[in-house]
Amino acid sequence: MNPIEYRIGNQLDLDAVIELYRASTLGERRPIANQHVMETMIRNADLIVTAWDGRRMVGISRTLTDFAYAAYLSDLAVHADYQRQGIGKTLVDKTIDALEPNCFLTLLAAPAASDYYGALGFEPHPRAWVTGPKVDPKRVHA
Repeated sequence: MNPIEYRIGNQLDLDAVIELYRASTLGERRPIANQHVMETMIRNADLIVTAWDGRRMVGISRTLTDFAYAAYLSDLAVHADYQRQGIGKTLVDKTIDALEPNCFLTLLAAPAASDYYGALGFEPHPRAWVTGPKVDPKRVHA
């Protein structure tokens, strides 16, 4: 295995992104069958940090942000074969490094990852609210 290289930018091969989401299990909660939505998610993200083992993308952090005050870490995914090596933590650290010092980083954790984020220094927040899409979610994920 090569040393992991980290890159910033959203000029990514869509098939490689979708394969990473699938291999990390994040694909279970993202519309990976809808290439238009996935491509738009990647293209319009303000900050993407990726992890690479040679030419293979093995991790991604996708953030929506103004860089100064608020950032939403929408996706954090590490290929299952590369988990528990510190890649996710490094992706989060590099995301934080790209933001101004007083910027808040917020996320909604998947149920199985809830304890993971506490270990990275995130604190739970009791006042998060979400609403679903205004269209049939079955259409969005198709």
